Amino acid sequence: MSIPFDLPAEDRVSSPYTGYTRAHWEAVADGLLAAAWRWSTPGCALLDLPGRPSRSGVRSDGLEGYARTFLAAAFRVAGAGGADPHGLLDRYARGLASGTRSPGRDDTESWPLILDHDVQGQPMVESASVALGLRLTAPWLWEHLDADVKDRAEAWLRGALRHTPAPNNWYLFPYTVAGFLESVGRGDAETAAARQRALELLEGWYRGEGWYADGDGRAFDHYNGWALHLYPVLDAHLAGDAEALERYGARLRAHLAGFGLLFGADGAPLHFGRSLTYRFAASAAVSLGALTGHTPLTPGASRRLASGSLRYFTERGALTDDGLLSLGWHGPHEATLQPYSGPASPYWASKAFVSLLAPAGHPLWTATEEPAPVEEEDRTLALPVPGLLVQATREDGIVRLHNHGSDHVRPHEGESAAEDDPHYGRQAYSTRTGPTAVRNVADNHLSVEVAGRHSVRRRVHPLGAGHGDGWGWAASWHRPVFTDGPPMVPGLRVESVTVARGPYEVRVHRVTGAPPGARVTQTGWATGPDELLVSGLHGLHGWDTASETVRAPQGTAYARWALVPRLTGPAAGTSLHVSLAVLAAAPGPGPLADAVAEVVPGDAAVEVVWADGARTRVAFGDAVRVTHGA
Repeated sequence: MSIPFDLPAEDRVSSPYTGYTRAHWEAVADGLLAAAWRWSTPGCALLDLPGRPSRSGVRSDGLEGYARTFLAAAFRVAGAGGADPHGLLDRYARGLASGTRSPGRDDTESWPLILDHDVQGQPMVESASVALGLRLTAPWLWEHLDADVKDRAEAWLRGALRHTPAPNNWYLFPYTVAGFLESVGRGDAETAAARQRALELLEGWYRGEGWYADGDGRAFDHYNGWALHLYPVLDAHLAGDAEALERYGARLRAHLAGFGLLFGADGAPLHFGRSLTYRFAASAAVSLGALTGHTPLTPGASRRLASGSLRYFTERGALTDDGLLSLGWHGPHEATLQPYSGPASPYWASKAFVSLLAPAGHPLWTATEEPAPVEEEDRTLALPVPGLLVQATREDGIVRLHNHGSDHVRPHEGESAAEDDPHYGRQAYSTRTGPTAVRNVADNHLSVEVAGRHSVRRRVHPLGAGHGDGWGWAASWHRPVFTDGPPMVPGLRVESVTVARGPYEVRVHRVTGAPPGARVTQTGWATGPDELLVSGLHGLHGWDTASETVRAPQGTAYARWALVPRLTGPAAGTSLHVSLAVLAAAPGPGPLADAVAEVVPGDAAVEVVWADGARTRVAFGDAVRVTHGA
């Protein structure tokens, strides 16, 4: 699709993979900002972008428009050493003065007050972007404000320090506000306490190997990069705090060792987790690592990932005809959204423009682009801490994620099927497919059917993960829960293992405690009928039907409607179910039945003999054991 603003000519010498340079990043930032500012209030305090409002209401949405675009403008101007060819900072200065004149008042310009997250919390989120924007542009904006405007801005921002955030990455919002206030000589015991509290929680959420949980549960997703790493690392970088930068930068480096593999050859980030409408914000951690030097990726590979992601979305309908970021993935897509998303929410994509803090002479921009990790070789990578298995194939550039450890169930919550979240509960995700909507057939899902009711997977309990040369595995268990009738069946449990090898996935499930008459359904990847993809699912053991294809009329973020392969079989008592799945670019690797020579099941184990003679053995017991070899 055409981009509704002008871009520089491609540079295929320095950027052989994407053609994008630093000038392209500046041009995209300028285009996005110009489009958004057409919807400003007269006093510049609110950007009331068109679209369905969020649950926080239109005034909060207008503040969101101001704050999130300010973040893009701040990276743009700060990265240019204060050069502001479009007069952006004057507008944001006017908006700051207007919005803080009488906060909470129901008029044309006033910003909403910052209150507790369960009362009126969204302004707390936006306060972090306002504060970070002010910190980045302090020499050119803050230092030129009248004293009373500074005082009013501080008073409004301190609402973030005096109210309760949501129990997750939100604690980094008052942390960021406090960091700004301290940077301009307005710190005190209150700012110190907010920062200490956030860092204490961050320590508890850090689970190792570069991965944070987003709160006290097991939510591992893109918030790692665009929040949990971004705020502390950028804060330390801006403050020149070498000790903090080493501490949090080392974690960012470890994170990028795996996260760098989660981008497809087409530039797409992995379609997994919530807030996916932030789109190319997924590259923020990659650019931040390059900016600060805390990354295992070369500058050329870092730019290839970041620019590839930016180009991926700008060319696939993420922008409306008038240049606004739409609510969705490629174009508008309601099923991708959360109720907290409003018309300006996609502008958290502004975090990707942290790349512009690297000046034109930085290696991020001067090095020649290099291949993305998926373009170098087939990779199978286990990430035991979050319980994930990454499977990337060079030939088609697809990255798949097998989820055996991340969910969105908070520790204090019960496992209710009514809260089923397709962006966490499915077995697998990829850079080329999205999950089907809640009321459609679920893709990549193992469901137990009892008395005509189908189960969903909510809380995921990891059982281990590992990888070897050309293969890897991950395992978990869950308690099936049901939407209709009783919420659970006593004693019912599903243990699941995924083994990835090349483009293939062996999916093994042991169901225990199933009542008489129960059945099991396994589905594969959801693909659109016009997509050049092959989605296959072949039963190896425990099924009494051949694979059939069913429809998902609401489609996915990639297709208006989708087709999903499905297997079914009996599951009374204890039963073992084994299938072989594949997602590949057409024409695919060939018939799945030809990939496996033999299946040898046991009471609590199965051995798969591949066509080339290799053997994969999965055994259940006190622990899951997976072996693979000739």
